Amino acid sequence: MSDIANRISPITSNHKSIIISVDAMGGDNGPAAIVAGMANSAKTNANLRFIVNGNKTILNQLISKRKILKNICEIRHSKDIISMDDKPTHAMRNGKESSMWGTIEAVKNKDAHAAVSCGNTGALMAISTIRLRKLPGVYRPAIAILWPSSNSLGFNFMLDVGADIRADAPDLLKYALMGASYARNGFGLVRPRVGLLNVGTEEHKGRLELKEANDLISESVENGEYEYVGFVEGNDIPSNRVDIIVTDGFTGNIALKTGEGTASMIGAAMRESFKATFLSKLCAIFAIVPLKRFSKRIDPRRKNGGVFLGLNGTVVKSHGAADATGITAAINLAIQLAEMSFNEKLAARVASAAIGSDGSEKQ
Repeated sequence: MSDIANRISPITSNHKSIIISVDAMGGDNGPAAIVAGMANSAKTNANLRFIVNGNKTILNQLISKRKILKNICEIRHSKDIISMDDKPTHAMRNGKESSMWGTIEAVKNKDAHAAVSCGNTGALMAISTIRLRKLPGVYRPAIAILWPSSNSLGFNFMLDVGADIRADAPDLLKYALMGASYARNGFGLVRPRVGLLNVGTEEHKGRLELKEANDLISESVENGEYEYVGFVEGNDIPSNRVDIIVTDGFTGNIALKTGEGTASMIGAAMRESFKATFLSKLCAIFAIVPLKRFSKRIDPRRKNGGVFLGLNGTVVKSHGAADATGITAAINLAIQLAEMSFNEKLAARVASAAIGSDGSEKQ
């Protein structure tokens, strides 16, 4: 397979093609699921091109079977794979020949507009931070996800969900600014509503850093171009009260995994209930259309893709257990952000609201 560089112009001189760098060896379902997801995305994105990082022999075999991927993929061989069990420090020391490292390197070198990986989250964040570097003014990057909700978009934005277990008040303010920029520039919300996750909505509740962040976020409303609804609780995460939920990575990750587990349990319980008796099976026949509609709405695969915010480059982290449908969603999200030059707009927003160590705005 010929190199993609021989068929398309560099990123800097060709704005028609969107090039996505893919870590084809990360994830639980292997490269077959990832290549299938790439093919799905290619069907609806005529100007899409891929840089595919991984074992060249395996990838040549998989890609050659997909006619739609012919002539739009450059395979870059990587001899190593970072496993889900590898510690970030191990990945940093020993991962330079891995598919994950190569995926991020393509974005760093501006060979690709964005990167997508299903691999080890901690390793991906570590490599992305070291190779791409943080935006000026950002101390802790964040992972932002789309959470199914009852608002007009069908989802809310939540960050951080696991990039860093800690977050001080200035960090939480940066999350609010970055989340608002993500919602506005990536999804067209002119003035998104921001809420700060807490154990209650009363101002006297919560840890000291949450109270300090509450003041900082409230004071930065006009500069950040968002509405601030104040403290929100766990039951507001899927509600229509707010568009962006700001929290630390420890709390956000627990909320995310709890939500995924609950959705899985409800789905399994519903399937079991409809199989219980002949009457319930009959009811299932009449309910199949609304059930499919409901299932599609809450299907986490269709909202798959956490974006690393605060870096000099766009990186989308797909769920490790994502199938072809989930991979497609992650790639499509990367395409959407690349088409809108999202990261450049995010950098401008962060730079316009540089925060000092004391939380005050620099003029």
